[in-house]
Amino acid sequence: MYQVPQITDSIYYVGVNDRMKALFENMWSLPNGVAYNSYLIVDEQTTLIDTVDICYSDIFMHKLELVLQGRPIDYLIINHMEPDHGGSIGLLRQRYPEMKIVGNKKTFDMLSGFHGITEGLHEVKNGDALRIGRHEFSFLMAPMVHWPEVMFTYEQTNKILFTADAFGSFGALDGYLFDSQLPDRTAYFREMQRYYATVIGKYGGFVQKALASIDKQGLDIDFVCPAHGVVWGREGYEEARAIYDRLAQFASTPGVVILYGSMYGNTEQLADIIAQSLSASGVHHIVCHNVTKSDPSEILCDIFRYQGLIIGCPTYCGELFSPIQNLLQLIRIRDVKSRLYSVFGSYTWAPGAVKRLVPFADEMKWELVGESVEMKMSDLPSVLDAGWALGQAMAERLKA
Repeated sequence: MYQVPQITDSIYYVGVNDRMKALFENMWSLPNGVAYNSYLIVDEQTTLIDTVDICYSDIFMHKLELVLQGRPIDYLIINHMEPDHGGSIGLLRQRYPEMKIVGNKKTFDMLSGFHGITEGLHEVKNGDALRIGRHEFSFLMAPMVHWPEVMFTYEQTNKILFTADAFGSFGALDGYLFDSQLPDRTAYFREMQRYYATVIGKYGGFVQKALASIDKQGLDIDFVCPAHGVVWGREGYEEARAIYDRLAQFASTPGVVILYGSMYGNTEQLADIIAQSLSASGVHHIVCHNVTKSDPSEILCDIFRYQGLIIGCPTYCGELFSPIQNLLQLIRIRDVKSRLYSVFGSYTWAPGAVKRLVPFADEMKWELVGESVEMKMSDLPSVLDAGWALGQAMAERLKA
C-alpha cells in the first residue's frame, strides 16, 4: 500500500518532482528535472513548511490530503517566497482559510505582492519559537541566501533544519529521499555545486553569515531539509556544508577553465594550443568550454571550482563575440572573486576583442597573468609560441 514518504514518524515529505521543465528560472538546464520540496509536520496542530510550484499544486494537494485525512493545516511556515516554493500559497489559503501564515516582515511584503494576502499572519524574528505540541520550531533569519526574506526553520524535537534553497540541488528525486540512498553522492555534489553557482553564487558573504549563525545558535542537527533535492543526514550534511563553505569563500582548486568562442575554428585552435601548454606544464585540471555549445550552468560551475580562467574571443563587428559578452555578464553579476585571468583572441581586418577582454581583470579585481595573444585571420603559426607561453605563464602562477 502506498505511503507518503516520511522523514520521522510525524514529519512527511509532500514535495513533488518536475521532469517537464527544460530550464530552471528559464535559464538553467534541467536534464534530470528538479524537485520542489515541502514538509508536513503532524502534531496537536499541523504545520506545513513551504509549498510547491503552482503547476504541480494538484499533486501537492492530493499528498496533503493523504496525510491530513480531513484535518486542517494550522500553520504554514514560509522559508522562501520564490514562486517555485511559494506558488501554491494562494490556493492553499483558499482551501484552508483559517491557516496562519508564519514568516518575517519581508516575507509578508512579498506575500502581499504575489498573492494579495495581508491577514492571518504570524510574524517571527530571529530566535523566536513556535510550539505545536511536542514539536517546537525556532527561526533563524538568513537574508540574501538568496532572497532578502529567506529564513531557516529548526525543529528541535527531531533536530531538523529546514534551509530553503541552501544545500539544495538540481535533479528530481528518483524514488529516494535521503542522501544515504544516492547511488553516487559525488555526482550529486556536482549538481549541488551547479545549483549554487547559478542560483546562489553571488551571495557568498551572506552564506557565510548564515553558516556562522547556525554555529552561534549551537544547533544539533540530525537532518537538513532543503527546498530542492535530497534530505541530508548528519554525515551528508557535513560534506555538503564543507562544500558550501568553500564555495561561499570563492575558494578554488588549482586548475584552469578555458572559455572560448569561435565562429570558424581559428580561435578554437589557439585554445587547444594553450590547453596543451598547460598540460605540458603540469596542470592536471583543465576544462575547455566552447560558449556556443557548453551549458552556461556547467561553465559557471567550473569557474567557481577552478582558480584560473582563460577567455578567448574573436572580434565581432569590432566588439566581443556576443556569446562571450553574455558569459562575462553572468560572471560579473556573481561577483566571482580571486581568480587568475588571461585572454586571447582573433580578428580578420581590425583587432578588437582582446583590448575589450583585458579590462575585465580590473573590473573583477582579478590578477592578469601572461601576455595576451591575438591572432590575425588563420595565421596560427605566427602565434604558436605566444599561445604556448601564455599557457606556461598561467601554469607557473598556479604553482606559486
